[in-house]
Amino acid sequence: MRHNKKFNHLGRKSAHRQAMLSNMASSLILHKRITTTTAKAKALKIYVEPLITKSKDDTTHARRIVFSYLQNKEAVTELFREVSGKVADRPGGYTRILRTGNRLGDNAEMCMMELVDFNEAMLAAKEESSKGRKKRSRRGGKKSEEAAPVAETSRSKKQAPAAPKEEAPAAPKAEEKPAEEPAAEAPAEEKE
Repeated sequence: MRHNKKFNHLGRKSAHRQAMLSNMASSLILHKRITTTTAKAKALKIYVEPLITKSKDDTTHARRIVFSYLQNKEAVTELFREVSGKVADRPGGYTRILRTGNRLGDNAEMCMMELVDFNEAMLAAKEESSKGRKKRSRRGGKKSEEAAPVAETSRSKKQAPAAPKEEAPAAPKAEEKPAEEPAAEAPAEEKE
């Protein structure tokens, strides 16, 4: 029976599984994005996110703990220099899993796993959406000083439509005269 055994064994013995997750975590840290199966990506997420959290505290002890998991000096250096600086203000959720469809050979569900703060395309799209979108609320929440000019503008709007109605008939007459002159010249040219 499998009571209280929650993690995916991925069809491997313990040593093989630990080595595979260590290699995948190193690749993810060094390359910022990897393509793998969804089951492996979910297992890797559980494996790598605590290591990224440990990297926020740049001490010798933290480096040694992370090295015991990764067994790769370059990956540990990259994690503590580059990655920890970008995720310093993020409280968790450092990775993203994007499903890409099924593999041709065995129809396994594939995905792309990446570090969240290193996808420039999504970061640019997020900045554009935050610039274009303004926070709106249902309540006015305005001070009494700001409310007075609003009342004045609403009165001026009521008076404003009356003035354009007087100007509107004068404007078409001016436009009609130039339109009549070319019409008068056209028949004269045809007669000649």
